[in-house]
Amino acid sequence: MSMIDKGATLALFLALTMVVNGVFGRFVVEKSSVTILNPMAMRSKHDAAIANFGVPNYGGYMIGSVVYAGQGAYGCDSFAKTFKPKFPRPTILIIDRGECYFALKVWNGQQSGAAAVLVADNVDEPLITMDSPEESKEADDFIEKISVPSALIDLSFANTLKQALKKGEEVVLKIDWSESLPHPDERVEYELWTNTNDECGARCDEQMNFVKNFKGHAQILEKGGYALFTPHYITWFCPKDYVSSNQCKSQCINQGRYCAPDPEQDFGDGYDGKDIVFENLRQLCVHRVAKENSRSWVWWDYVTDFHIRCSMKEKKYSKECAESVVESLGLPLDKIKKCMGDPEADVENEVLKAEQTLQDTFRGRVCECPVVNGVQYKGDGYTSCKPYGPARCSINQGGCWSETKKGLTMSACSNSESSGCRCPQGFKGDGLKCEDIDECKEQSACQCDGCKCKNQWGGFECKCSGNRLYMKEQDTCIERSGSRIGWFFTFVILASVAAICVGGYVFYKYRLRSYMDSEIMAIMSQYMPLESQNTNDPMTGESQQQQLRLTSAA
Repeated sequence: MSMIDKGATLALFLALTMVVNGVFGRFVVEKSSVTILNPMAMRSKHDAAIANFGVPNYGGYMIGSVVYAGQGAYGCDSFAKTFKPKFPRPTILIIDRGECYFALKVWNGQQSGAAAVLVADNVDEPLITMDSPEESKEADDFIEKISVPSALIDLSFANTLKQALKKGEEVVLKIDWSESLPHPDERVEYELWTNTNDECGARCDEQMNFVKNFKGHAQILEKGGYALFTPHYITWFCPKDYVSSNQCKSQCINQGRYCAPDPEQDFGDGYDGKDIVFENLRQLCVHRVAKENSRSWVWWDYVTDFHIRCSMKEKKYSKECAESVVESLGLPLDKIKKCMGDPEADVENEVLKAEQTLQDTFRGRVCECPVVNGVQYKGDGYTSCKPYGPARCSINQGGCWSETKKGLTMSACSNSESSGCRCPQGFKGDGLKCEDIDECKEQSACQCDGCKCKNQWGGFECKCSGNRLYMKEQDTCIERSGSRIGWFFTFVILASVAAICVGGYVFYKYRLRSYMDSEIMAIMSQYMPLESQNTNDPMTGESQQQQLRLTSAA
């Protein structure tokens, strides 16, 4: 088995190990030891907090030469150079904390040739665990590709290493993971948070493949007393205001106390979220009853057999199928039913209540607000969930004020806003409670001369005296006859424009005809004399040319 495979396998056992001491728990920072081997004068041992990403060499160690990325080189972008070792040892790269995610620093360090990365803290504080960034497309591109180990070292130790490097010393470190596994006894305790939904795509398939592949190892370790395994199932609760809604009824049991998302995201088709919750409960009880009979490893058999025989994809996900699997494994069905209780009862379920309590311990919050009927809820998922987004008003008016009178519904929820409540026009209040504004009493409208104001729910009615019309935007009255005069003047103007156009056209045609006549006469006069151009011989008085008379054909 390779070093990475060993690290990945052992990492499964490090989900959380807790030594029970009274009723108190504490958050444990997983540490490795870092020893300075060279210079000899600096030889000492220090702690480093193992990161929650990458592949620590659990059970092993690494000896390498230290290289400092440099002042102000935070590793948030790819390094322009490769940190190749000057000596035949792996490179342990030191990068300063700050400016970006820990994981991004380690990734860029790995890309530059580092075999391990130590992040130098910039605050004098106890060691903390470097966690992975929140899920995002950018982070997903490199998180799972990190294959080198990394750890956080405290400010004092980091400064010591930097000073030695500044003096030109060759600094050699030994990072030791052999004591990283907490072992108050010879048994490793680990937990797996899961659910029985097999219709959530690649994540569900990946989860079930892990269970199938790890089943044999888990059962051998547990039968030999080397490990103690506990399964857990994530549920959420339905807010009290929505317990009676169809969404909560289809996704929850015990009157909205324990819920799971609809596997198909379709409340009218296929399986419901409550089917998943009920099977989650059954699998918890299978483990509990099997453990009482000193056969806790049978849980792995039940889960894998149930997935094969009672798959949602084959439409066999049912109570009857599950009970047949229980009986085939020789488990007492009556005890499991008693453990599960009544899912329709308006009471707390002991098993599921314990699961929800564990979701909010030092292990970290994993409660999430659901998506109901296409509406996303936001909140801590544990004490509150409120609808959020453009479609939030479709769910109980987004928790805002709403009232209906005389067939007219007014609401303080606006689909154009993602959150918050605002009283509509004509009302005042904080959005959770709104009251009608009496515009007439407050004299905020209908104040024109001769106006008569009448308050209405959500508005007002304003009437003008005589034959006048009320203009709401200007809060004034105008004469209705004024509009007739306006139409008359409009008609006169249009008629005048039309007359001018007709007269212009007639004048244009007349001028064009006169112009053409004169042009034609000018052209003809160049070829034959006209009547006005006849000449007589001064001696005889006889005409030299025949008289021609040119008349226009136009």
